[in-house]
Amino acid sequence: MKGKMALLALLLAAPAMAFHCPADMKKIDDLLAQKPALNAGDLAKVKALRAEGEKLHKAGQHQASVDKLAEALKLLGQ
Repeated sequence: MKGKMALLALLLAAPAMAFHCPADMKKIDDLLAQKPALNAGDLAKVKALRAEGEKLHKAGQHQASVDKLAEALKLLGQ
């Protein structure tokens, strides 16, 4: 029974994570539009992490997407 409940919890959590990705991508885009004070290397890394996060989201790998987008947000001071 506990296994079934855990599986149910995971199944219900997956769609919530799927909706988290686009919100994070928008937040990153909005922050990039403000021309953050980052060096060229960090700016390139943020853009690469954001692109990888979107790719993972589209592939259905939402937790990996959230993790990559969180790295980008951290570099942006969020």
